[in-house]
Amino acid sequence: MLVTVADRQRLLSVGAPWLERLIRQVLAVEGVGRAEISLTLVNDRHIGRLHAEWFGDPAPTDVITFPLSEPAAEPLAGDIVVSTETARRRGREFGWGARHELAYYVVHGLLHLTGYDDTSPARRRAMRARERAVMRAVGLPAPPRRPAARKA
Repeated sequence: MLVTVADRQRLLSVGAPWLERLIRQVLAVEGVGRAEISLTLVNDRHIGRLHAEWFGDPAPTDVITFPLSEPAAEPLAGDIVVSTETARRRGREFGWGARHELAYYVVHGLLHLTGYDDTSPARRRAMRARERAVMRAVGLPAPPRRPAARKA
């Protein structure tokens, strides 16, 4: 299994070994035996440029997945780009840590590579349920998706 992590941002300190281990754990949970996965950490400006180039939307987003193989292929191959700036901001909104939010984006991206999509309400519900199950399976809390209550 080939897993590479490139850190192209300075907003959030996250160790590559932790992310590599997370990717391997998620792939194992999904039954993937062979894979070539790259993960790149960027800021909102960078992911906004990619989002504009590939999807015609210049707004920053949380994660972009570039499949380089079919979901059932051996090896499974793909590139995942995540915004640590978005993870930090959204983590605060949801009342949990930026690292957990970042892990959620990695899980989401990997599930896209394995064939899940969120293009319809039914598929989105199935993907969200799988995300929660995978997060629990790798020892992380399930992602809260309601904003945290604000303190007065």
